[in-house]
Amino acid sequence: MSWRAPRLTNGARLAELLGSWRAALRIARREAKRARGRTTLVLAMIILPVLALSFIAVSVDMARLTPAERMDRRLGSADAELQVVGRTPVEQNADGSGWTSGSDDRPLTAPVTADHVAALLPEGSRVLPIRRWVPFSAWQDGRFRDDVAATAIDLTDPLGHGFARVHRGRVPANADEIAVNLAARRSLGVDLGDRVAAGDGTRTWTVVGVAELPEQLTPMVVLHPAGAPAQTHPDEVFLVDLPGPITDDIFRHLNRNGIVVAARTPAPTGVRLQHLDPPDGGMTLEEVSTGVLVGGLGLLEVVLLVGPAFAVGVRRRRRELALVAVAGGDAAHLRRVVLADGVVLGGVGAVTGIALGVAAAFAGRPLVEQFIFQQRFGGYRVWPAALVVIALVAVLAGVLAALAPAWTAARQDVVAGLAGRRTPPVHRRRWLTIGIALAAGGTVVAAIGAVVTSQAVILAGLVLGELGLVFATPTLVGLLARLGRFLPLAPRIAVRDASRNRASAAPAISAVMAAVAGSVALGLFLASEEARGDQQNRALLPQHTVLATTSGDPISDRPPTLDEISGPARELLGAGTIAPLVSAGCSPDFYACTVTATIPPERACPWQPYEPLSAADQLEALADPRCQHVDDTPHGPYLRVAVDDGTALRLLTGVSPADAAAATATLRSGGAVVTDARLVRDDRLDLRVDHGSETRPADTATVPGHAVHTGLGEHWLLLSPAAADRLGLTTRQIGWALDVTRPPDGQRQDELDAALRSLGIALERNQDYDDDTRPLLLLLAAVSAVVTVGAAGIATGLAAAEGRADLSTLAAVGAGPGVRRLLSLCQAGLIAVLGSTLGIVAGLASALIVLTFTNQRYADRWPIEPPYPLVMPWLTLGVLVAVPLVAMLGAALFTRSRLPVERRLD
Repeated sequence: MSWRAPRLTNGARLAELLGSWRAALRIARREAKRARGRTTLVLAMIILPVLALSFIAVSVDMARLTPAERMDRRLGSADAELQVVGRTPVEQNADGSGWTSGSDDRPLTAPVTADHVAALLPEGSRVLPIRRWVPFSAWQDGRFRDDVAATAIDLTDPLGHGFARVHRGRVPANADEIAVNLAARRSLGVDLGDRVAAGDGTRTWTVVGVAELPEQLTPMVVLHPAGAPAQTHPDEVFLVDLPGPITDDIFRHLNRNGIVVAARTPAPTGVRLQHLDPPDGGMTLEEVSTGVLVGGLGLLEVVLLVGPAFAVGVRRRRRELALVAVAGGDAAHLRRVVLADGVVLGGVGAVTGIALGVAAAFAGRPLVEQFIFQQRFGGYRVWPAALVVIALVAVLAGVLAALAPAWTAARQDVVAGLAGRRTPPVHRRRWLTIGIALAAGGTVVAAIGAVVTSQAVILAGLVLGELGLVFATPTLVGLLARLGRFLPLAPRIAVRDASRNRASAAPAISAVMAAVAGSVALGLFLASEEARGDQQNRALLPQHTVLATTSGDPISDRPPTLDEISGPARELLGAGTIAPLVSAGCSPDFYACTVTATIPPERACPWQPYEPLSAADQLEALADPRCQHVDDTPHGPYLRVAVDDGTALRLLTGVSPADAAAATATLRSGGAVVTDARLVRDDRLDLRVDHGSETRPADTATVPGHAVHTGLGEHWLLLSPAAADRLGLTTRQIGWALDVTRPPDGQRQDELDAALRSLGIALERNQDYDDDTRPLLLLLAAVSAVVTVGAAGIATGLAAAEGRADLSTLAAVGAGPGVRRLLSLCQAGLIAVLGSTLGIVAGLASALIVLTFTNQRYADRWPIEPPYPLVMPWLTLGVLVAVPLVAMLGAALFTRSRLPVERRLD
């Protein structure tokens, strides 16, 4: 009769599982204390991202104001905030942040006074007006400043108490006093008692306090209402103090008179528009998907960096794991012992990282408020849900990093483990097949994401492709090892060790590859986007042309005379030719008409940009060569008009002397010159003046025409005086066109502003758009460099600790001291060079795929969108090519040259 083991009940199985995990966790805790160096390395890799994510989560949660905090910030000690938006009834949402009026809306024609608002309130109410975005300009050490915001409010009024925070001094009490916030104090370089001169030179203010409004920490000043400049249509609201609570009847009464009400008591449902209520702050599915995928990429990076440490730990614990197997442990027990290392270290890293992140967020709150969010936060609080997710992700990272070593430990030979022998690794081709399949699938998914314009789908494709390369990396390392026989001693050993220890070498190479691929792909996309932006935002003026025009109304403000402008222009800008800039308009209202040139009907696109078209019409429009210009109006491109006899032509267009001579001849014969050749037909140009009135028809005239090509982003229509007379236009000089050798930038701009301060003119020059991506490209390269050097250093250090026996053998057979340095250099170089090479190739390929399919999508869209050019991010590539050399040099410098000699006891 055979004996059969009794079957365990569900409760017994659970008890056995818990007991097994309890023992595994105790072993993991003991191993963490014993291998302190490896433990510190793993904890550092887990704690750093957890700290950063916790810092961001807590800061974002404190910055996200609750509805009550937002309302307290708007009202201060007042009962309500009123905004007059029209003269007809309005409907509003609960907190007054949105409203709508009827079709018979009558806009305000004059500023609303506090008395007008008070007349609509119950008797005994008090009103305090607040004007935001008040125009403000000042002079600072000879430099004109108009980049400082201003708010006008009487903070001495009881209603203004608590509305602003006073750091030093007091609030402005009259028209000649001003308060600055901390950012404006630094930006303007002023302190209490200093004088601030207005930009127009008409007045000065005395700084009496350093005060701030919590919703705006960028440079800002607080003015007393009596000292604020007058505005025709100010952005003004009114704080009110009511003798009693705000009721539904008050809400309805104010809404009927065109006033939107914001109060701590929500608007009654009868007057409230539910669809205008602010969103609840939830994230869309696209945003959640993108966040999850970005987090997944970060998690993969951590797993790849930490994985080699667990792999080396398993190899060094071969005998211990074999003893567990001899004592009756099966493959599941061995896996739990190794996975418990990931659970323990992940848990400790999560708790430590979250604690440090929360402490850093609380301690660094003032700096984050000032320089990142630029507003004061709400209360001190954390984001429990986000912190729990971060902790779970940290534990998951530890478990995933230990997963591959756990499977390796479960398959090791017990006898070889007891003897301390290394089990030859078994490498299966299925991993290469899986890697190729994932890479191909990721390519297809990324292409689909580019076609449907979904960041989440594109990122999903990139993640799949990256995982495919990770699975294929061990096979690539094995193929590379076959070349070792042709290499010298040190690189041959490095290649052999990498192939033999693929469990630790492949993750390090994959980590470098992932970081480099991401940097290269983003760098190529940013460089291409910058080039596309340059194509769309071309220069408006030639490089050495500056226009000095009246900054006010050219009808009432005369331009400076030639004597007034020539001195500063020649001294500071090296101006040569100075030509008058003359504009054309109508009489008596100079700006009541539009002057343009009409495109011939046979050259005009039958469809207008952004006009809804059927699919068939879109295909016809895309194929029609007349529809390749998307900036056209119904009568042709927008043209900037000037009246000239050829004097200012070269300054405005930058054409060659031959083209300028031909164009000047046309102007002097009574014609006109344009910078769009489509407008000229048979050397004739059709001109048109629209008066903006249905009762008065447009004036037209046909004159001799000439077209010049400028390559600028703005088209010109240069009328001869005779052509302007034929159209019945009046002309007025609005400034001067200057041919300069030193464009006004930096200090010369400030000096010129100071010199021309009293003339009331504004300078227009060829300015570069602020889209320089070099800092971001350098940041991407720096992140990749840190990961590359870190991964190479980790892998090299672990390989050195694992290969002490081989180094002892080298010492025993007479190898020189420099061999160890050279070996470390080769090991670091293998990790860095192979990872960077794979990353550059993968990054360029993924970016090329995304850009290709994105351009294909643009090619089938109306109106026509310019495609993304393929621009190589040479700055990023140059840094990434140099990083492996730095990693190799660092490995050689920080490695001791003395070879270890160990005695073996058999």
